[in-house]
Amino acid sequence: MLLGSIFERFVAKSPISVMTRGLMETALNSEHLDALFEQQADEQYTRKLLFSSVVDLLSLVVCRTRPSIRAAYRALADSLPVSLTSVYNKLDGLEPQVSAALVRHSTARLEPVIRELGGQRLPWLPGYRVKILDGNHLAATEHRLTEARTTTAAPLPGMALVVLDPSLMLAIDVFPCENGHAQERSLFPEVLATVAARDVWVDDRNFCTLGMLLGIAGREAFFVTRQHKGLPWQEISKFRRVGVVEGGVVWEQTVRLENDDGNILMARRVQIKLAQPTRDGEWEVFLLTNLPWEEIDALTVARLYRRRWTIETMFQELALTLACEIDTLCYPKAALFGFCVGLVAYNILSAVKASLATIHGAEKVEKELSAYYVSDEVSGTYRGMMIAIPEEEWTIFARLSVVELASVLRQLAGRVRWAQFQKSHRGPKKPQPKRKHNKKQPHIATTKLLEERDKERG
Repeated sequence: MLLGSIFERFVAKSPISVMTRGLMETALNSEHLDALFEQQADEQYTRKLLFSSVVDLLSLVVCRTRPSIRAAYRALADSLPVSLTSVYNKLDGLEPQVSAALVRHSTARLEPVIRELGGQRLPWLPGYRVKILDGNHLAATEHRLTEARTTTAAPLPGMALVVLDPSLMLAIDVFPCENGHAQERSLFPEVLATVAARDVWVDDRNFCTLGMLLGIAGREAFFVTRQHKGLPWQEISKFRRVGVVEGGVVWEQTVRLENDDGNILMARRVQIKLAQPTRDGEWEVFLLTNLPWEEIDALTVARLYRRRWTIETMFQELALTLACEIDTLCYPKAALFGFCVGLVAYNILSAVKASLATIHGAEKVEKELSAYYVSDEVSGTYRGMMIAIPEEEWTIFARLSVVELASVLRQLAGRVRWAQFQKSHRGPKKPQPKRKHNKKQPHIATTKLLEERDKERG
């Protein structure tokens, strides 16, 4: 292995922590981050506090290695030449385009590694690049701002649209917005500017507007979108039955879409008659797509949309394993930056999974690996590991070529004890019994309940 003997103890005891920290050095190299900030920032500038130092500090909180910004600052105080107030001022002023560029930078650094590992999943649609688009409104923050202390309303720090590449399982782009009440549609022009030929954009009904659909088609790209009831369309042909997919029967018809400028698009309207209703009680789902009929049938379109939940799984993983929505970051720019650091951490975790897939297989990693246990292991080991292995030793990962890094990651993955990170499966939950309320007895000793149980069992 290319790593020195100083790594050996942690390679033997916690190889997954070494993998994670090494990938952090690859994705978040200090020189690259500081150069990125200089390129992207319009208003902020570097005086004493480097952008890379702010990323390091916040990553400790996002990855749950430290419980708060203050705790992380105290841990790094010797390397930070400014006060805690200055750190908060830096966070509060970080512009959204800097946060978005950080996510794109992490993708650019990690995608070649995943491909070299052979860790990408089978393409959803061979010959096309599928991108899943969804929005996330950040959770309410504490009422720390003076202006928020006089209201009971929850302060919303912002929202963001996230783009997931399901073959790489990387968040490849993000469109942050400081207005917590903003609709996804207000960010459509920014999204359309990134659409490339042969893309297939899969999204929910909130993204179903004439501007969005015709904008994607006008860039020689494709969409699979759940139809919004307010979208105007004209029927060209009647429905015809196509077949059956998991969960329902599929029908399709040809429709015409036309905007106010007279631009016309002929599209397919796919109907899925569900065997079971949705959470909203709907028995039918209607999809719109401009994918070519001769190449991709309606059954494939229906299956493609059914897998859109993959991005919901990403958001759930962010919420359960990472602290990417920090309720003490009340200023929108700071809160959005924290969310974007969370997306970077998710991308690093995806690279770890890709490494493990080379040893255990992609299907096994996807179904059985617990992101929670991985996160718990890394956060629990990180402090001691960074004391035992000096910061400068980790720069070896930034100097490795993609081929060398992939080789090291495979060797580390081979030393991971798989059973330590498997999901814990449980049976179905038992129905909740009806509870008895006795206002004369608000408390009861647990030992009495157990004694009564033992008496009943005789």
